[in-house]
This record gives sequence, structure tokens and C-alpha cells, in this order.
Amino acid sequence: MCRTHTQTTTFSIPTTTPAKPTPPPPLQVELTVTSTTTINNNIHVIISKFHAGYFRISLSLCFQTLLWKTLVNPPENAHAYRRMLGLMPYTAFILVLIWSLSLFIVLSLSILYILRCILLSNMLKKDYLNHITVNYLFAPWISFLLLLQTTPFSVTLVYYRLLWVVFVVPILILDVKIYGQWFTKGKRFLSTVANPASQLSVIGNLVGAGAAAEMGWRETSVIMFSLGFVHYLVVFVTLYQRLSGNSCMPPMLRPVMFLFIAAPSMASLAWGSISGMFDSSSKMLFYLSLFLFLSLVTRPNLFKKSMKKFNVVWWAYSYPLTVLALASIEYAQEMNTSVAHLLMLILSAISILVSFVLMIYTALNTNIMLPTDDADDHHLETLCNG
Repeated sequence: MCRTHTQTTTFSIPTTTPAKPTPPPPLQVELTVTSTTTINNNIHVIISKFHAGYFRISLSLCFQTLLWKTLVNPPENAHAYRRMLGLMPYTAFILVLIWSLSLFIVLSLSILYILRCILLSNMLKKDYLNHITVNYLFAPWISFLLLLQTTPFSVTLVYYRLLWVVFVVPILILDVKIYGQWFTKGKRFLSTVANPASQLSVIGNLVGAGAAAEMGWRETSVIMFSLGFVHYLVVFVTLYQRLSGNSCMPPMLRPVMFLFIAAPSMASLAWGSISGMFDSSSKMLFYLSLFLFLSLVTRPNLFKKSMKKFNVVWWAYSYPLTVLALASIEYAQEMNTSVAHLLMLILSAISILVSFVLMIYTALNTNIMLPTDDADDHHLETLCNG
């Protein structure tokens, strides 16, 4: 019995040392590293696919802000249609909301572009050498000027002028560089690289002229206006007389042709600010804008290929329509007739509707706007042969 007991005791002796804690499997660490690497790669791909053409979005929103500010603040002697717009509820809140959204978009796009320039400095050269994309280097500065004009907050004249100088100096630097190339470098002659997007440089000067006129710098505004308008005539004539075989605008970028509307419309607004009234010169430019608008909208087949798939280029429809609507407001105020105000309402409604639809489309197609696969939309903006 004793032995049996001893045997039992011996049987339960498991001198098995407690199991050593097994080291955590390296899988979790590897997953974390892989996850972090994937995120970094995605950010790098997004930055590499981002280009200056995305500033079309900020241009559209900032011009839309200016439109809303103009509509909801009618003058005392305004027509009944115009006063009716000023009575809409929550107009002040809507204006602040649109202005804040525009500021957020401009800053976000600017930060992305700065990161792109820092991390991928060769891409900046690529944008600069692209005869289409280079014109969108004007866009962030135009956007900031428009935000300065439409700010819902009180800004002293000193700070207003200081900010105007900060935003206009880059436009002038780009003017000297790009306009100089147009008549001094053989491969960059205007007749070779001209395209509808070339009018963005003109719009930058005209927006600067209008802002300068509003703060009382008349001579400065005249300088900016003359610089922009003379080059607008040169670009316009060059594009008009160029043979169709020399067209450097890929079918997917044809919405940019709506810039034909924006330049004369902006010129009419800028000259109205300088002269203090929407005089005959401003009216002639507005009539030219209307004619070009009708010429484009009556040719829908021209834009059929570009409308097959949503692209950031669609935003090129928005801001030219908004500038045309702004010019129609000044025209209606000067004419003070029911027909002119009805035209103003129609153009303003089209502009607001197009901008709203584009915002919805953009929100629903963010994966297309900044793709993370190998399909690089930036290839659409490459140089064409000839």
C-alpha cells in the first residue's frame, strides 16, 4: 500500500517546468509595418498624381462665393428681382459657409501642392513645362484674391493692401516668365503652345485689377488691366486664326474651352470697377461673352468625349459660367430692365446649379479624383505633338 501511495505521488510529480511564455508572434508587428508602409505609399501616390489642374475646384468655389456676395447685397436702387434675392433667408450664414468652404479647399490644395513640390521637385518642372498645366499656377493666387474681396470679416485697408500685394506679386512673376517665353523662345512661342487655358494668366491680371480698383489704387488697376487685356487680345486672335490641325487640346480637356467666356466677362467686370460704371466698353465685352457662350452651348458634340467619365476637368465648366453671371448682374444693374434682370436670374441659376452638381459628383467620386492605382489622370494633360 505504501508503495502504491508512493507510486501515486511519483506519478503526480510533474516536474515539468511551467511553460515558458511564447514570444508574441511577429505577424502583428509585420502587419503594423505593412499597414504603415501602405499608408505612406498611398500618400506618396496621391501627392504624385496631384497637379495644378486641381485648382480648378478652388477657382470655381471662390468665384461662386463672389456671386453669392453680389446677389445677397443688392444696391438701394436695385430692381425688384434683385431685391427679392436679397430677402432670401439665412443669406449671411450661406455666405460665411461658402467662404469658409472655399478657404478650406484653397488651403488644402495649396498644402498638397507644396508637399508635392518638396517631395517630388521634378513634378514642379513637369507642370511648368506642360503648356496646359502651367497656366493653373495662376489659380491659387486668383483664388486668394477672390477670398480677399469676398471676406465676410472686417479687414482694415492697410491689411487689405498688404494681402493684395502678397497675392499679386506671384502673378506678376509668372507674367514675366510666361509672357516672355511667348515671344523669345522658339519652342515656347505662343503660336505653338496657345490653348484656351492660356487665358488664365489674363484672368489673374484682371482679377488683380478689379481688386486694386476697389481699394482705390486706380493707376495700379489700370496697369494690371492693360497687361491682362492686351495679352487677352493676343491669345484670342492666336486661338481664332490657328489651323485646326495644330490644336493642342486633347478631347478630355475640351471643357477648358469655356475659358473663352471667362476672360471677356472678367474684363468687363474689371473695367467697370476702374471706370466706376458698367459703361459701353464693359457692355461690349459682356456681349462678346454672351456670343461665345451661345457658340459653345450650341455645340454639345464638342464635349461628348469629355463627358463620358467624371474628371476634375469638369470644374472648368463652373467658374466661366459664374464670371458670366457676375457680369450679367452688373449689366442688369446698369440697364435696369426686366429683360436684363431675367437674363441675370437665368445665368445665375445655371451657375449655381452647375457648381452644386459638381460638388455632389466630386464628393461621390473622390476615388476618381485622386486615384491610388496605376491609372494616372495626369497623363491627360501631357503635351501633344506638333
